[in-house]
Amino acid sequence: MSVVEDPEAARRIANRLKRARGQLDAVISAVESGADCRTVVTRLATVSSALDKAGFAIISQAMQECLSPLDTDPEQRKDKVEELEKLFLSLS
Repeated sequence: MSVVEDPEAARRIANRLKRARGQLDAVISAVESGADCRTVVTRLATVSSALDKAGFAIISQAMQECLSPLDTDPEQRKDKVEELEKLFLSLS
């Protein structure tokens, strides 16, 4: 099973992560070029936010895919919810 089953959702998440990678490259360049701390911290905050949003998108998609209406076993559903909650909270 892949991280995200829906190809369109996977494409959007991958694009978000690629943007974050580009932003991280900008942070590295800023550090290497001796940019002032305000520039570095601002860019770093942008990377952090982009990664958080990607993580939330992955978990949101997982909630939609993992908690299907076909899950009739309450104990199994409860376990899935708890697992997704742990994943969600790990991003904070």
